[in-house]
Formats: sequence, C-alpha cells, structure tokens
Amino acid sequence: MPLALVQETLMGGPLAWALTALAFGLVFFVLVVAISRRYKRCPSNRILVIYGKTSAGQVSRTKHGGGAFIIPLIQDYEYLSLDPMQIEIPLEGALSIENIRVSVPSVFTVAVGTDQETMYNAAIRLLGLTNAEIMKQAEDIIFGQLRQVIASMRIEEINRDRDVFLSSIQSSLEPELKKIGLVLINVNIKDITDESGYIEAIGRKAAATAIKQAEIDVADQDRKGAIGVAEADREKSISVANAEKVRDIGTKEAERERAVRLAELEKERIVGEQTAVFAQESSVREQEQQMRIRVASANAGAVKGENEAKAQIALTNAELRMQEAEAYQRSETRHREAEAAVQEAQYLAQAKAAEAMAKKIEAEKRAQLESVSRAEKAKTIVDAEAEAQQKRIHAEGEASAIYAKLEAEARGQYEMLAKKAAGLKQIVDSCGGSQSAFQMLMLEHLDHLSETAAKAISNIKFDKVIVWDGGAKGEGGEGGATAGFLRSMAGTLPPMLKIMRDVGGIEMPDYFGKILDADEPKKEIRPKGKPKVSAAKGAPEPVEEGTPEASEAGPEAPE
Repeated sequence: MPLALVQETLMGGPLAWALTALAFGLVFFVLVVAISRRYKRCPSNRILVIYGKTSAGQVSRTKHGGGAFIIPLIQDYEYLSLDPMQIEIPLEGALSIENIRVSVPSVFTVAVGTDQETMYNAAIRLLGLTNAEIMKQAEDIIFGQLRQVIASMRIEEINRDRDVFLSSIQSSLEPELKKIGLVLINVNIKDITDESGYIEAIGRKAAATAIKQAEIDVADQDRKGAIGVAEADREKSISVANAEKVRDIGTKEAERERAVRLAELEKERIVGEQTAVFAQESSVREQEQQMRIRVASANAGAVKGENEAKAQIALTNAELRMQEAEAYQRSETRHREAEAAVQEAQYLAQAKAAEAMAKKIEAEKRAQLESVSRAEKAKTIVDAEAEAQQKRIHAEGEASAIYAKLEAEARGQYEMLAKKAAGLKQIVDSCGGSQSAFQMLMLEHLDHLSETAAKAISNIKFDKVIVWDGGAKGEGGEGGATAGFLRSMAGTLPPMLKIMRDVGGIEMPDYFGKILDADEPKKEIRPKGKPKVSAAKGAPEPVEEGTPEASEAGPEAPE
C-alpha cells in the first residue's frame, strides 16, 4: 500500500509534469536545430542551386544572395562559384578575310553570370564541374568565335580599330557563352602579328610618316621663327621711326605755337605802344629789332640743340641695330652649325638603318611574295571549284526549269487537244455524221476563205485582157487559143460545182451546169472533127457528125 501510493504520487505529481515539459523541450529543440540546418544562406560570391522537387517546368532553382529552406528528402543543393576565370587563348594562324594568317594571343576573363537566365543555364551545364573543365568548355567556344570574327575582318581593321575588333568579339562571343551560363568580363589582346609581315610594314610606314611629319614641323617652326624675327625687326624699325616722327611733329607744333604766341604778344605790345606813345616810335622800333634778334638767336640755338639731340639719337639707334644684327647673325650661325651637325649624325644613322632595313625588307618581300603566291594559287583553285560547282548548280536548275516548262506546255496542249477532240466529237454527233459536220464547219469559214481569196488578187490591176488567136488549128485539128481557153474554163466548172456540193453542201442553179451522178447517162461533148470526150472521164471516143463546134474568138478579144 505505501509503494502504490508512492508510485501514484510520482506519476501524478510535479515530477511527471517536469518530465513531460522536458520531453517537449527536447523535441522542440531538435526540430529547431533540424530546421536551422536545412536553411541555407547564399554568400555574395556564390550561386545557390536547389534541385530535386522544384517549381513546375523547371529542373532547378537558383538564388544569388539571401537564403532558402531545403526540404529534407525532397530537395538538395550545391553552390556555383562566381570567381573570375582567366583563359589563355594562344590563337595562331587564323585566316583573315584577305586569306592572310594572323596570330592573336589574348587572355579572356569569364565568370558565371548572375542574371536569372544565365544562372539557370549554368545550373544545367556547369553544376558539378571543376574550374578546369569549365575553362576547357569556354576555351573551345572562344577559339571558334575568335576565328570567325577574324575571318570577317581585314588586317588593317583588326590592327587599327581595336575598339571595333573588341566589340565584334564581345557581340559574337557573349551569346555563345550565355548558353552555358558564362559571361564575358574582359578581353586583353596581347599582340597581333601575321606571317607575311603586313602589320609590321604598316607600323614602319606609320613611323616613317611620323618622322617625316616631325621634320616638316621642325622646318615649319624654323621658318616661322625666322619670319617672326624679321617681323620683330621691322616692327621695331617702324616703331622707332614713328616715335621720331611724332617727336619731330611735337617739336614743330611747339615752335609754331610759341611763335604764334610771341607774335600775338608782340602785336599787343606794338598796338599799346602806338596807342599810348607815338613819340617813342623810334625807341620802340629799336627795342623791337633787338627783341627780334634775341628771339631769332634763341630759336636758332634751340633748333641747333634739337638737331644735335636727334643726330645723337639716330647714331645710338644705328649702333644698337648693328649690335643686334651681329648678335642675331652669330646666334643663327651657331644654331645652323649645330643643326647641320645633328642632321649629319642623323643622316649617317639613317643610312645605316636604311641599309639594314633594305636587307630586311628584301627578305620580307621575298617571303611575302612567296606566301601571297601560295595564297593566290589556293584561292584560284578554290574559286575555280566554286565557279564550276555554281555553273553545275545553275545548269541543273535551268534544265529543271526547262523540263518543267515543257512538261507544263505539253500538258496544256494535251488538255487543249483533248477538249477540242471532245468538242469536235459533239459536233459530229449533233450533225449526224462526219461529212455533215465537215460541211457545216466549211460553211462557217466560207466567208474567211472568200475574203482571203479576194485579198490575194485585190492588188492585181487588170487594165485589159488580150487573147491572141492566129486562127491556127492545134494538133489533131483543135481550135485556136480562144477555143482552148473557153474549153479549159468550161472544164473547170463541173469539178468546182462538185466540190461546192460535196464540201460545202451548196447546190448551184441549173444554168451553171448540172453534175451527173454515177447512174445518170453521160452527155458527150463532140466538137467538129474531134473524137467525143466524156464529161466525167475525159476519154476520147468517136465523134458523131452534126455536133456543134466551139465558137472561135477573133485575133483580139474585147477589153
């Protein structure tokens, strides 16, 4: 009893609650730890790739930055590094558009892209690969695209327009790299060379052009310096002359003003003296004479001093110009001597360099001509094969077109003839026989036949018809030409009437003549002295007496 009480107390007391709380706490802690271990954070230099059970229609889910919860047993994850990868591309012997082989060693920097489409492609193509394997795939793509870009450009464009060359590489390479999840970060072209030495020749040409331009600029500056010195001397001389001229003009103006002033004072004094005292005229004149003498003497002294000062100034200016000219001559002489020495040294160096360059150019030209000849030979062979293939294709196409055209024409003619035969068959059936159908068709075209016959003789003009008949008898006692003409015309009427009846179905009146059928008795034509002739057969028979003779025409028939 006490043991059961203890067990009941233990099971239903505070200890039981404590154990239960502890168990729940442990379970919660385990769940928190499990959840925290399945929540994965993505650093800034990596891409988190979640694969397994993801969104519908996607094989994986990518994240750059942040984090995501990985569902246990359903999903898993891996990281893709975003570190840049430098790929050495030692491209050699790539053919340009001019069929010249070019070597373009360069370094390409690539990395996994961070936009959604590129990350998705990288998760499909690059997940689980090492950096070496990724670089190998990118290297193969870069080699192919770089060769393609070089094949579409000229050597001068590759060498001169580096920005255009790099832009072409970038535009051609980025879509291909994006297919495997990479982006192009940088392109560094180390050097561009070619087997024929064309690029080096371009550089030498540019250097020679720059040297010649520099020499031209130096000569131009020397010329400008000499012109400047001459201009300075001329301006200096002009300034000195202008200053002397201004000074002389000022002196003359001062003298003139002083003389005018003295004259005015003298005039006032004379007027005052004459007005005040006429008695002192003699003394005034003496004083005036003395004053004029003193004024003239003072003026002469002033002019003499001014002239002496001018002469001294001119002498000083002349000495200064002579000293300047001598100094300029000495400086120019030394400058020319120094330039001549420098040019002599340059010419000697250039002569040696030109001799070495000539030997080098001769070897390069020989190699270039040989390579160009080989390239032209290969190009000629390729062009001939391409032209032959093009002609073969063109001939096959023309033959096919002619065959199709002839087949279509034959099919069309067959259809036309078949339709025409069916129509003719219907006409024959409707007319009740081929003869009736033939007569009907001939009647339809009788007007055209008449029109054609009329046109045939429409342009023939008959002014007169003359029949010459000498009255002589023909062989066997026949009449002359007139009788023969009438007999021939009469003989043609029965066949014509028969054709019109059989072919056209037209029965002419009796006064044109009557056509005998096979069962009717034949009438005989019996000219005088001739055997009788059957109208149907034309066979000669004995002539009966009393048959009317054919009338004979005179020697000339009327018009």
